[in-house]
Amino acid sequence: MLEVPEEFVHWRIRLSGDRGRTWVASLPRRVAELCDYWGLRIDDDRPRHGAVNLVVLVSRDSVPCVLRICWPEHGLEHEVVALRAWAGRGAVRLLDVHPAGDALLLERLDAAQTLRGLPLGAAAAAAGSLIAELTVPAPPGLPRLTERLARLRVEGSADDDALGQPIPRRWLLDALELAHALDRDDSDLVHGDLHYGNVLADRSGRWRAIDPKPVSGDPAYSVPELIWTRCDELEDAAAIRRLVRRIADAAGLDPGRAAGWTIVRAVDYWLWGLAHGLTEYPVRCHRLVAALSDR
Repeated sequence: MLEVPEEFVHWRIRLSGDRGRTWVASLPRRVAELCDYWGLRIDDDRPRHGAVNLVVLVSRDSVPCVLRICWPEHGLEHEVVALRAWAGRGAVRLLDVHPAGDALLLERLDAAQTLRGLPLGAAAAAAGSLIAELTVPAPPGLPRLTERLARLRVEGSADDDALGQPIPRRWLLDALELAHALDRDDSDLVHGDLHYGNVLADRSGRWRAIDPKPVSGDPAYSVPELIWTRCDELEDAAAIRRLVRRIADAAGLDPGRAAGWTIVRAVDYWLWGLAHGLTEYPVRCHRLVAALSDR
């Protein structure tokens, strides 16, 4: 019997209560159903997981694959659209989608080789090159970055007030001004969750992205997460600024826009983290805004 990781069980129950408890209890049966449907053999009965996905290593006709089951409220339709548009170029290849819409069959990459395992400079350069490779025209039907920026402009000050104004007012106002300046109707396909752990090696050693949260917009939106997820390795503000430029240069992006997006997304994530009881990420976001602010 497949054993769902305890950490995943606790996380889903914490976020989703009884609905989460019911869903994780159903996963072993659902995995068995999907294996029957696709003719899969489970290669490892110790599944991996992300925040909303259970990942099972399987084989079909002796070909290694990955079975991914998603929390129903997360939805996979946008990811399917993006993976089909990339068609294996810079991203994991989509093999099949279950008609129920809750599960994907994907090619298997090497989870033991991610950009987290490289020194930061090399990882940043590789990630920047991957941003460039993933930048293709966005297919229709994806969420648009302009809508996310509009939400921050409308709700950012109220969110900060509700939390007791944790963000210095000048930084919040700067972020809201940048959210207006960065708002342009770009039509590029953007990964949306491109951190170092979401980039794995394929069999040839090439880097490929997994688990996108795709949007239509500006590719520079991908830069901030590559800064804050390893910002503890950066000794000072100058190192933060150098890393922004290094990623932007490797991606062929305007470093000023990359820095602007980093401020905007750091402020947004700072507010989100505090609202959800997180303590670690708001501290990192504070460092980034302090390093990149003009004041």
